[in-house]
Amino acid sequence: MLLYLRLFKESFAFAISALTNNKLRTFLSLLGVTIGIFSIIAVLAAVDSLDRNIQENLSGLDKNTMYLTKYSFGPTDVPRWQRDNFPQTEYDDYEFIKRNVPDIEAVAYVMFESGETVKYDAETIAGVRVTPVSHEIYDIEDMKIGEGRFYTEAESVSGSPVIVLGYTLAENLFKNSNPLGKEIRVFGRKLTVIGVLKKFGATIFDSPDEKAYVPVNFVRRFRNGGADGIPGAVIIKPEKNVDIGAFESVLKQKFRVYRGLKAGDPDDFFVNKMSGMTDAIDSIIGTMNFMGWIISGFSLLVGGFGIANIMFVSVKERTNLIGIQKSLGAKNRFILFQFLFEAVVLAVIGGIIGLVFVWLVSMIASSFTGDFEFVLSTGNMMLGFGLSTLIGLISGVIPAISASRLDPVEAIRTGM
Repeated sequence: MLLYLRLFKESFAFAISALTNNKLRTFLSLLGVTIGIFSIIAVLAAVDSLDRNIQENLSGLDKNTMYLTKYSFGPTDVPRWQRDNFPQTEYDDYEFIKRNVPDIEAVAYVMFESGETVKYDAETIAGVRVTPVSHEIYDIEDMKIGEGRFYTEAESVSGSPVIVLGYTLAENLFKNSNPLGKEIRVFGRKLTVIGVLKKFGATIFDSPDEKAYVPVNFVRRFRNGGADGIPGAVIIKPEKNVDIGAFESVLKQKFRVYRGLKAGDPDDFFVNKMSGMTDAIDSIIGTMNFMGWIISGFSLLVGGFGIANIMFVSVKERTNLIGIQKSLGAKNRFILFQFLFEAVVLAVIGGIIGLVFVWLVSMIASSFTGDFEFVLSTGNMMLGFGLSTLIGLISGVIPAISASRLDPVEAIRTGM
C-alpha cells in the first residue's frame, strides 16, 4: 500500500513537472479534455435544469387531465382540411359531459385566451393573457390564492363581472395599493378584482403571474364561442384510481353519440391528455441529451488523443530514466502505473477545469434568467470527474504499456 502511495506521489510530481515545464504543450493537450467535459456537463446541467423547471410547472396539474377540443396538441394523422371542418367545442358540450360522463372529479370550460388591454386609472397594460374559464379551473390547475378569493360557481354560471389577477399583473397595475374591490377595464367593460394569485415564478410556458381569469359566461355575452367565434375546450380531470383507458373510451363513446356520429364516422374532436404532452417533453429532453453526448463526444475524443500524445512524448523524453529505474530493480508494473497515474492526473486536471467553467457559466446564467435556475448537480459533477478519469486511463494505457516493456539496456543507450 505504501508503495502505491509513493508511486502516486511521484506520478503526481511528474505530472505537475510536465505541466510547468511544457506549458504550451500541456495547455493544448488538456484543452480537448476541458472542452469535452465542459460540453457534456454543460448540456446535461442545462437539460436537467430545463426538465426540473418543466416538472415544477406541471406538478400542480394531474397528468391524466384531458382537453377535449377540435385541435390536436401533438402530431396527428388526421388531414388538415378535415380538422378545419371539425365543429368548435362549445359550452353546451361542457354541460353535456358534466351531466353524463361518470368518474369525473372536475370539468371546466375554457375559451382560448387572447391578448387584451387592461386599464386601471392612468395605468394601461397591453397584451395581457385573459382567460375566460368556468370556476372549476381552480381545482383542476390547483391554483393558490394570495389575496382575496377565486370566483364561485354562482358567479361563474351567472357571468358576474369579476376578475382574478396574476401576481405580477396585479403588482404592475396597482403598484403598492390593495387591488381587492378595485374596478378595472377589460374587453372595454368594468370588472371588479376579487382575488390575486400567489406568485408562481418564471416558467417555459406562459406564467400565471402575468395572466388573468374571468368567468367564461361573462365573455360569452359579447363574444361568440361558436363556429365563427373564439375556440374553446372542455378540460376534464378524471377521478383518482380510475382506469384512464376505460374512462377515455366511455368519454369518446358518449360524446360521439351526443354529436350524432355513426359507427363508421371518424371522431370530429380530439382528446388531448397531459400525460401525452409530458411524454413528448421527456422524449425531446432525451433527444437533447443524446445529441449533446454525440457532439461532446468528439471533443472528448480529441482530448483523449491529446493526452495520449503528451504521454508518448513523455515516455520518449524519459526513456533514459526508465532504463535506469528498471536497471535498479523497478518492475514493469511500477513503470506502467507511473505513466498511467500521470495520464489520469493530467486528464482529471482538465476535467476539474471543465467543471469549474460549467459552475461559473451556470452561476452567471442563473443571475441573468431570474427565477429559472441552472443547477450543476452532484451527480453531474461526479459524472464529469469519472469521465475525465476514464479518458486518462484509456489515453494513457498504450503509452504506459510501451514504457513498461522497454529493455533497460536499450532504454539507457537510447537516452544517451
